Amino acid sequence: MRTLPVRVDAVLVQAVIAAALSFAHLHDLALAAGQDGWKAWAYPVSVDLLLVAAWRRLRSGAAKTAGWCWFLVALTASLGANVATAGLLDLEDVPAWLRILVAGWPAVAFLGGTLLAHGATHPGTDPATAPKPPSTAQAPEPTATDIEPPTAAPELPAPALESPPAAPVPPALVTLARKVADEHRARTGTDIDTSTLRARLGVPMPLAEAITTQLT
Repeated sequence: MRTLPVRVDAVLVQAVIAAALSFAHLHDLALAAGQDGWKAWAYPVSVDLLLVAAWRRLRSGAAKTAGWCWFLVALTASLGANVATAGLLDLEDVPAWLRILVAGWPAVAFLGGTLLAHGATHPGTDPATAPKPPSTAQAPEPTATDIEPPTAAPELPAPALESPPAAPVPPALVTLARKVADEHRARTGTDIDTSTLRARLGVPMPLAEAITTQLT
């Protein structure tokens, strides 16, 4: 048994059937609202084209707000026709407000289709103001004659090293340090060193050295 050269897509068949039914409902509603002849057939075409234009804008990824807005407008018109022709509306006596909506639909569809088809999706770039690509041409390498030897910088005299001034030691801290040193001597029998005194008092090393100097 030979296989079909074209695979039949069930989703595509279902979409064609749904589109045909929606097309017929829109035609019947437009005809009942007083739009006879070719005008009754033009209404479903305008609704479907607006749906397609809105869907293309959504697929493009730009200005999705406008795409969703007009997609919902066209979908509401299609669903409204489907519900209205399902027996909930007397097509022999269409209310005046529905006649007004049907009569005003072409202007709405024209506005939505124009905005969707000709709206700017990407900002244009002026060729005159567009940045030029960087040049790939390599600069000529300097020759040995073009390179000037660096001049020796004048030697500056080395600054004289001055000993930092001794940190002032508060008398209360000296008294506390002397007490700590006495306890250390009583416990170990040796004088306390600078590192141990610094650790016991929690002071910087320069201040600990200044305190040790006053203890001796």
